[in-house]
Amino acid sequence: MNILLVYPKYPETFWGFKSALKFVSKKAAFPPLGLLTVASMLPEEWSKKLVDVNITELKDEHISWANMVFISAMIVQEKSTQEIIKQCKSQNKIVVAGGPAFTTETQLEKFKGVDHFVLNEAEITLPLFLKDFKNGEAKKIYTSSERPDITKTPAPLWSLIRFRDYATMLVQYSRGCPFNCEFCDIINMNGRTPRTKTPEQMINEFNSLYNAKWRGSVFIVDDNFIGNKVNVKEMLRLLIQWQKKHKYPFKFLTEASINLADDKELLQLMSAANFYNIFLGLETPSMDSLKECGKMQNTTGDLAEAVKTIHQNGMGVMGGFIVGFDNDKENIFESQIKFIQQIGVATAMVGLLNALPQTRLWHRLKAEGRILKDTTGENTDGNLNFVPKMGKEKLIKGYKKILTAIYSPKFYYRRVNTFIKNYKPTVKSRISRRDLRAFLRSVWRIGIFSRTRLLYWRLIIKTFFTKTKALPVAIELSIYWLHFNKTSKRITG
Repeated sequence: MNILLVYPKYPETFWGFKSALKFVSKKAAFPPLGLLTVASMLPEEWSKKLVDVNITELKDEHISWANMVFISAMIVQEKSTQEIIKQCKSQNKIVVAGGPAFTTETQLEKFKGVDHFVLNEAEITLPLFLKDFKNGEAKKIYTSSERPDITKTPAPLWSLIRFRDYATMLVQYSRGCPFNCEFCDIINMNGRTPRTKTPEQMINEFNSLYNAKWRGSVFIVDDNFIGNKVNVKEMLRLLIQWQKKHKYPFKFLTEASINLADDKELLQLMSAANFYNIFLGLETPSMDSLKECGKMQNTTGDLAEAVKTIHQNGMGVMGGFIVGFDNDKENIFESQIKFIQQIGVATAMVGLLNALPQTRLWHRLKAEGRILKDTTGENTDGNLNFVPKMGKEKLIKGYKKILTAIYSPKFYYRRVNTFIKNYKPTVKSRISRRDLRAFLRSVWRIGIFSRTRLLYWRLIIKTFFTKTKALPVAIELSIYWLHFNKTSKRITG
């Protein structure tokens, strides 16, 4: 069998970093980890090729080579997915699809031409499909509520991609999250009991990346990396030894919950393992809105102090923020701006609340008759899929006000300076030729020709003389501003 794995195109999004990627000569931020893992689950004797449409065009000759086409997609990739399906069916190919884009009956109906939907976690449903396919009796839909033991999940098939196309590699350590936020679909997909891989299994995955010659940034894409603190600490201790032995070839970023700041041992272990960025769902400074959405873990302490603690342990915080909760008052927009500026989170993803399919929020709003349409899967595109209590026009106007403010040059660089002031860099990384090229391009593009050049040079010079080790981060965040500013302008008009 010849198997073609296809990853659809992302529209321009907050996390796409398209403007910033040009500085490091990369085509995409991340590879398609799901498809690379599925490829390892397919029979070894099958021939496999992967086409990431974010990297290269899907050509007819790619499709003609294949006996079967596997597509994995998120909701935000719907348009590209439909185009790919149509292109594959024009050559009468068997199309197999899975991933978050195909989680409900309504969504399945959008994808005409898919022969087989292999849903939920592939460790359970993919073997069922393969067995039936071999026997000539494959069904239309494969689904299961069973949670697989991910200690048996194989490492991704890295040989299907070119590392030089991507800025950051992806691995997964755990699935599931112990919390139950109303708007989040993680527990629907992966459950509330975090399942982890073994420490030895993770070291094998890191070895596979290392032996394939990858060096640099690695994103551990867990729903909540610290969901099982006992297990993650055990894994980190082994990872620290591995990093020391190999002279720190990787620096890590991941997603976690705010209670990370309460665990001194965990902070120290992550810092020693060479973690440099953490994404936190901070959401809102409004306690009423946090309680409304069930994000109780954010209500038990001072969010600003928690962020500062993480910064002081050598890790930058990337923050997720939301407006549109029922309890949001008209002053929420100004409150969010002040909050984001106060805590010094430069990478601030502010989105409109959206009801993802089958979440508790979706069920509540549906019962109240407030669901308008399916979500686009991209909460930073200025679209709403429900009727907000505040009123649509007022909410969108306020949302645009936040973006205009926080990504104005003055506010953004002020935020970066706040971060640098609190930041105690611990990350160990080599300065590569790619890094030097990025710096020189930033000097040319921002330091000479940009209207932010004075802010840029003030930041660079101040950081050089007061906190030299933070200089690479200051340069990186200056480059990111170009992307954030462009993204916010696309939304605000």
